[in-house]
Amino acid sequence: MNQAWKNIRADFPILDQQVNGKPLVYLDNAATSQKPQCVIDALTHFYQHVNANVHRGIHTLSMRATFAYEAARERSAKFLNAAESGEIVFTAGTTDSINLVANSWGDENLKKDDVILLTEMEHHSNLVPWQLLARRTGARLRFLPVVPGDTGLLDLAQLDKVLTSEVKIFAFTHVSNTLGVINPVTQLCARARAVGAISVVDAAQSAGHLPLDVQTMGCDFLAVSGHKMCGPTGVGLLYGRKVLLDAMPPYRGGGSMISNVDYFESKWAPAPQKFEAGTPNIADVIALARAMDYLDDLGREAIALHDEKLASLAYARLAAEIPGIRMLGPADHRSGVISFDLPGVHAHDVVTMADQEGVALRGGHHCNQPLMRKLGLSSTSRASFYLYNTEDEIARLVTTLQKIHGFFAG
Repeated sequence: MNQAWKNIRADFPILDQQVNGKPLVYLDNAATSQKPQCVIDALTHFYQHVNANVHRGIHTLSMRATFAYEAARERSAKFLNAAESGEIVFTAGTTDSINLVANSWGDENLKKDDVILLTEMEHHSNLVPWQLLARRTGARLRFLPVVPGDTGLLDLAQLDKVLTSEVKIFAFTHVSNTLGVINPVTQLCARARAVGAISVVDAAQSAGHLPLDVQTMGCDFLAVSGHKMCGPTGVGLLYGRKVLLDAMPPYRGGGSMISNVDYFESKWAPAPQKFEAGTPNIADVIALARAMDYLDDLGREAIALHDEKLASLAYARLAAEIPGIRMLGPADHRSGVISFDLPGVHAHDVVTMADQEGVALRGGHHCNQPLMRKLGLSSTSRASFYLYNTEDEIARLVTTLQKIHGFFAG
């Protein structure tokens, strides 16, 4: 273990506190991750020493801000191994990125009876924008199913049946926020390309947890949220192949995204600028780049192994030590997301009682209502692990759930 890993929890000031008189165990990382001090410092430094608008001024502060903002774009391209920084569009996060593709590429290219292929495990953010697109264009939605049972794996045997020449968009999650499944993204992108469909990857749960290489994946678009990878909230990015971004119309209009404006028509700046109307989220973009530095200093391969180790241990202990518990997702070869149903106890009650023990979990449908219905559930409880979590915290989770089970079992 390198020195950075030994000191890792000290990098996150929020973890050093008590909740309801108990040391905090933060296991809600799939909803949002905590931020290391270096990311917080990057935000503070910008507002204290740099704060100015970008791309519009030639005074010193504006030039500093522009340099730092565009350096963050270069950093993001390196983080994803994009071919060039012009393939990175800064957005408000994964939801915003997917809506950009749906409203720009989708409106421009889809027609009646074209097919948008999704999977049955998609987060609402990778479902609702495509529903709206289908309504606008007359396109149809189709779904790649998950296999029967609780493993949550995609039924790849059905892929040839659903991924046909009618499909123009194949949008899917890299890592399920409910099941913890890691989907074979490179294989799925290649299959989409073979039928002439574009691939759109929801990487909200994989960016910052796994090494991502968009060139190896072969994806056309990939959406990322900063707040799930040690970065700030309200910022993220869209990777898009440059040839596609260049051909797409802008999603929003305003300042910065133009090359020339007249009273009756305007001409657009080249990508990625034509997709970044108005004053961007400058400080958070810069802090997101600092989060990328932090993650790469630790090593994303090491982070992935750490997540899988904790999740596999938690899965095994919960399955063995909590009577009647229903576990979702695969037992191993998974991400750091564990969802479960405690018999006779509503997920909100589990989370409320766990909070009294200082353990932060998530309870509900996790923006996965169609998947929940398919599984015969209205909600689940979820524990999600990240780089600062420990095996001792898994022990706290197990003890807490045993206590909750015992209370409701009488």
